[in-house]
Amino acid sequence: MPGNPVIRIRLKMINVSDQQAPHAPRSLIVTLYGAYGRFAPGPVPVAELIRLLAAVGVDAPSVRSSVSRLKRRGLLLPARTAQGAAGYELSPEARQLLDDGDRRVYATDPPEDEGWVLAVFSVPESERQKRHVLRSRLSGLGFGTAAPGVWIAPARLYEETRHTLERLRLDNYVDFFRGEHLGFAPTAEVVGRWWDLAGIAEQHEAFLDRHARVLRAWERRTDTPPEDAYRDYLLALDSWRHLPYTDPGLPAALLPADWPGLRSAAVFRSLHERLRDAGAAFVGL
Repeated sequence: MPGNPVIRIRLKMINVSDQQAPHAPRSLIVTLYGAYGRFAPGPVPVAELIRLLAAVGVDAPSVRSSVSRLKRRGLLLPARTAQGAAGYELSPEARQLLDDGDRRVYATDPPEDEGWVLAVFSVPESERQKRHVLRSRLSGLGFGTAAPGVWIAPARLYEETRHTLERLRLDNYVDFFRGEHLGFAPTAEVVGRWWDLAGIAEQHEAFLDRHARVLRAWERRTDTPPEDAYRDYLLALDSWRHLPYTDPGLPAALLPADWPGLRSAAVFRSLHERLRDAGAAFVGL
């Protein structure tokens, strides 16, 4: 019966579970620090991490094990709060990663055609394992493959790519070049060979399937409770922040008609504007 409060509660739990299902605890912790934790006046206490991750369905053991992995990777550093409680703060490396990511994640203007950056690398046979690392890192930064051993991306991705390769001590193996595409085939045709545009479009559609309905629900509300805002924002940001790395942000003239990336970016921006600051009250900022 629609008016039954038990049924309403159960439906709410199911909807929240549906939103949370694809979210890995480790990713959510990074997202939490990116959205709020790095602006805290000191380390985030462990107890606070557990409280904040519980709001998006992560239990305490998963928080602790994920924090340990992030600590081993050098992204989180153990520290004491002013009150002496155990906590964690971002390493300088992690702050650089988040600062670089901000330019993609929170971009507000459609990308312009600024030319291309090419990455060409050569790895000695004795260090061939680094070839796979280089390929996976360039792919993860949004590069496509123009030809064997030649990777291409919009020119604005150069600075972040340089920071990443320097951090991984891979910069000695790579040369960068800037330029423009001169043919023979039209650029709008060849980008479909450089990137899997159909696969990228599917990821945008998946984001829209999960979060456009969340935005519609908020648009019908006149209130913005902090915990609800925090939960929906963190889950949307955790989904969204990976997309600008899968999608290199090609100019609209090079993309298929009705490209879903424009719609998914608009949904994320609207959720960010509606929910981010309200969620900060739940975090305590």
